[in-house]
Amino acid sequence: MRLPQEIIRAKRDGRVLPREDIEAFIAGLGSGAVGEGQAAAFAMAVFFRGMEIGERVDLTRAMAQSGLRMDWSDLRLPGPVVDKHSTGGVGDNVSLMLAPMLAACGAFVPMISGRGLGHTGGTLDKLEAIPGYVTQPDLARFRRVVTDVGCAIIGQTADLAPADKRLYAIRDVTATVESVALITASIVSKKLAAGLQELVIDVKAGSGAFMADLAAARELARSLVDVASGAGLPTVAVITDMNEPLASAAGNALEVRNAVDYLTGARRDARLHEVTLALGAELLASSRLAADQIAARDALERALASGAAAERFQRMVGELGGPADFIERVASHLPLAPSILPVEAEADGYVVGVDAREIGLAVVELGGGRTRPSDAIDPAVGFTDLAGLGARVGPGAPLAVLHARDAAAAASAAARLRAAYRLGEAPPPPAPVILERLSSETP
Repeated sequence: MRLPQEIIRAKRDGRVLPREDIEAFIAGLGSGAVGEGQAAAFAMAVFFRGMEIGERVDLTRAMAQSGLRMDWSDLRLPGPVVDKHSTGGVGDNVSLMLAPMLAACGAFVPMISGRGLGHTGGTLDKLEAIPGYVTQPDLARFRRVVTDVGCAIIGQTADLAPADKRLYAIRDVTATVESVALITASIVSKKLAAGLQELVIDVKAGSGAFMADLAAARELARSLVDVASGAGLPTVAVITDMNEPLASAAGNALEVRNAVDYLTGARRDARLHEVTLALGAELLASSRLAADQIAARDALERALASGAAAERFQRMVGELGGPADFIERVASHLPLAPSILPVEAEADGYVVGVDAREIGLAVVELGGGRTRPSDAIDPAVGFTDLAGLGARVGPGAPLAVLHARDAAAAASAAARLRAAYRLGEAPPPPAPVILERLSSETP
């Protein structure tokens, strides 16, 4: 193989890397032949010079092949193996509902999720609010739960795309996280390693997303679809609005409770419901579990109405170590913050703007997120009953209900929440939550 520094030099100078060089460099990440300084230089060269789609496919495949590649064929599952990924937002708890809904419709969902990053919440952090839930089971248990229940949501194991894990840690401290080529390879390599047959990706755009504007979200969505499809994984991307929290709750245990309310029908936030149905319909239609999008949405609605989706969620929680009666006694199982109070707006009016990122940061400030990887998370804190765009706020209609550990934290988070809202004399026109759809057939 060429020396790592020669591969770095080629990319630094803007040349297209051949597959052999990419494979050798990623193999060197795993073996230790490539040092951290070289990995950092490579990431920076890619950040500034970019990669063509063919290079991104080769990088993604090499990262997927750096560790365990899951294979479900020996289990002879009677349905397709599918998954969903989100690029991250505030109040985005879709995975908690969608996995059991898909399972109730005949799909098998080995969902490998991550922790919160910056102002965005992480699915694993939410699930760890459930007492006893094991987010890092051994492979045998993971496969058994997927087979028996139809879904299992866990974290990335050390054996799954380990080159991605090492390169991501280096990107995180070298200001190269935002590279579209490296984001694409990181996301898709883990999905390839999971042995999927179909994938849908929810790319967020707006104030609460990493891609704040539609053009940037579109660029990422196009890259994800083209690279995943080029690597042999049929993928659709749906660009969704994140200019306000998706659910009316933000915070780990609070979003779990919101998900249980959704599954049981106690409460379903309208925008959250639309995104969940849209993503699920893509997978059911593409995997031929439904004839078309309309039939797919009907099937998902039936899974909710019949209680089948809630039952799958309960079984998943129980099989992964959580309480066997979690849904029936959710209030007694989830932690409760000591200080719960409404946050009133400083004036009456309609919500005409929301800085969703600031709401996410307020949750972090309360202790519901991390400022350092080693930080512990307080699962009980956050917000419920968040007012959405167009909502009337004033006497008896607060901006949100705040859940805090103490009075000082509550006061600071309340001030930040108020600053995140803009009020006006009239409601804004309704905005769609589904912005665009991209597939390999979409120009």
